[in-house]
Amino acid sequence: MSYLNKKDAVILLADGTIFHGKAIGDGGTATGEICFNTGMSGYQEVFTDPSYTGQIMVTTNAHIGNYGITDDDAESNSVKIAGLICKNFSEEFSRPAAQSDLFAYLKKKNLVILSDVDTRALVRYIRDHGAQNAIISTDVEDMQSLKRKLEDVPSMKGLELASKVSCKEPYFYGDENAKYRIAALDLGIKSNILRNLASRNTYIKVFPYNSSFEEMASFNPDGYFISNGPGDPEPLEAAIKTASEIIESNSPLFGICLGHQVIALAMGVSTYKMHNGHRGINHPIKNLITGKGEITSQNHGFAINKSQAIANDNIEITHLHLNDDTVAGIRLKDKPCFSVQYHPEAGPGPNDATYLFDQFIDLIKNSKKHTA
Repeated sequence: MSYLNKKDAVILLADGTIFHGKAIGDGGTATGEICFNTGMSGYQEVFTDPSYTGQIMVTTNAHIGNYGITDDDAESNSVKIAGLICKNFSEEFSRPAAQSDLFAYLKKKNLVILSDVDTRALVRYIRDHGAQNAIISTDVEDMQSLKRKLEDVPSMKGLELASKVSCKEPYFYGDENAKYRIAALDLGIKSNILRNLASRNTYIKVFPYNSSFEEMASFNPDGYFISNGPGDPEPLEAAIKTASEIIESNSPLFGICLGHQVIALAMGVSTYKMHNGHRGINHPIKNLITGKGEITSQNHGFAINKSQAIANDNIEITHLHLNDDTVAGIRLKDKPCFSVQYHPEAGPGPNDATYLFDQFIDLIKNSKKHTA
């Protein structure tokens, strides 16, 4: 017998479209921008990724929860999605390494979970009509009240969210006796990014999202890193200023996802909100430097302006997304700085992009040679 109580629930999109499902557990109401992830695995990493803050997640895989939860798979200290919509929610799990079931894990956040939804129809609708705000609720008898609540939800365009997920005080990660020191700007950094950096003989000091270049430079780092994170990059004026000053200092700099967008903005290249964004673990990228293809993990709803990047004499586009020709990577011609729009730390099977961390370390090594 199922221990998951199910109640009638509704999904109301900003354009008035309605989908139906069943809420698991206590139910409730949640709002956010609705989006979908095409990954067949990695649900815990997705749900705990700070970049998904403010978003209601629709999973395209038919079964969610079937391999349970383990602490090693968490990308932050808590669940970050605003709500979950799936087809089949598994009560039981079969993974020997799992420490608990997914429902108990999500219940700690009081997350609104909807199952028994026609996710294929919902994803097709979002794909055709674009990501938009939505409300999910068990309050199915008062649609007018739900519509009013939905109208008050701010658009993701122009929304600053990094401050909600960034650390409040600086902290250290890795071995303090490591060969290289890295100052990281936390816009919503994932745990596996820190693990990848630390495994390459680095000691990292992580700084809050609005830290100044002077504050970060006081650590006397060999290189700088700007992390992934949620929301629109354009309101991050402090981070853009810091990135500009790091670049001007001629220090090695690497940016991922939101960090990539912040670096572009620091170089005078604008960003824009995409129709749907890229969210999944099998996105094809072409490395224009090597000519090789890469299968990558991605999670972003904004991108940088390609025509402006091409027109900028100091920028070289290094990677392109093969599905829609959007910019997936850049480097500066006259500075030791590069960035990518995807997640090289995510290893859903392919590890095609982990070389970027080695590329960052090589940049630091070369910089130290020139300053020696």
